[in-house]
Amino acid sequence: MMEGSQIAEDPDSPAASLERPLLIGSEIYRRSSYGGQHPLAIPRVSTAIDLCRALGWLPEARYLDSPVATPAQLARFHDPAYVAAVQAAEAAQQVSEEARGRFNIGVAGNPVFPEIFRRPATASGGSILAGRLLAEAVLPAGGTATVYSPAGGTHHGRPDRASGFCYFNDPVLAILALLDRGVSRVFYLDLDAHHGDGVQDAFDADPRVFTLSIHEGGRWPMRPRDWSGPGGLDDRGGAAGGHSARNLPVPAGFNDSELAFLVEAAVLPLIERFEPQVLVVQCGADALEDDPQSRLSLSNLALWRAVASALPTAPRRLVLGGGGYNPWSVGRAWAGVWATLNGFAVPERLPAEAEVLLRALTWRHRRAKEPPERWFVSLADPPRPGPLRDEVRAAAQAVLR
Repeated sequence: MMEGSQIAEDPDSPAASLERPLLIGSEIYRRSSYGGQHPLAIPRVSTAIDLCRALGWLPEARYLDSPVATPAQLARFHDPAYVAAVQAAEAAQQVSEEARGRFNIGVAGNPVFPEIFRRPATASGGSILAGRLLAEAVLPAGGTATVYSPAGGTHHGRPDRASGFCYFNDPVLAILALLDRGVSRVFYLDLDAHHGDGVQDAFDADPRVFTLSIHEGGRWPMRPRDWSGPGGLDDRGGAAGGHSARNLPVPAGFNDSELAFLVEAAVLPLIERFEPQVLVVQCGADALEDDPQSRLSLSNLALWRAVASALPTAPRRLVLGGGGYNPWSVGRAWAGVWATLNGFAVPERLPAEAEVLLRALTWRHRRAKEPPERWFVSLADPPRPGPLRDEVRAAAQAVLR
């Protein structure tokens, strides 16, 4: 599909082994924290990877250590002055009032912390690498290629400022890496509880990229109680002349039955209509019932089923993480995403090694609650079916028009 590539001809290249999914990670997430009572003061990527290893799902041949994106790579989307400001904030561990106001660093949930540049640059490096590997992989007839980067999914990052805990927008950088290598149709599906605003706006005028976001209506960055603005059902992009965007705001209490309905009635028809060469799925885990940052009520089973349903729609698939602010629910959910990508059976009870690592987790956030026993011994949540409400049914119909 992509011409001019040599990488897939090298038998030692990771791209040559993409007949099975690859996972990109890094040890930086094990020791890095946004600090204090911030929602991202928890281990997420390291927990998911540790669980995958404890379950025997992640041999070294399937794991790649993430590179750190260079300033030049980040500048493919981000303002070089902003990139330099994030680097300077890491070096000095403080920002000037001018930088604070201009770049939104050190305010609004975007704190200065020891790895403020290296951590998001590592996530971006992993997503850029994933895009390159997918674009350059040579697939046999009917073959597929899948890369999973759970540290990715920072979908709020803006070209010239931090936003919503996101300093750099790695989904945008990954998609640009695909486009730069000849891909002409990318479908971006965002399952986070929050609107994928940064990705939608980045490709507003680019017909090669279609974005679809399912998120809680009225939650930041949407206007409270107003579903008609950005991220609303009638928001189809177009501010710069493009219309390759759809949004599905959903009500509080959004359940497994409703997500399954939207996937079948709206998501799959939209993807199939677009006929993507590459599917990018953002798997934010903050829409789960056990997450403190939304009012949605999904089980991780619903998330896994949504991913499984979308995978067959494109031969090349990039799967990212995203939001998720309960260390048990996000780690278990993202480990289960890896199982989904590989077709692994999820055990009813976790092996002892996995249980030990889950019992060792702590959560000191003000919204933390006492963990139930099931968070320690099982990967899968209990199903959370529910009624299919009229507003969800109507949204599926409206988004296809």
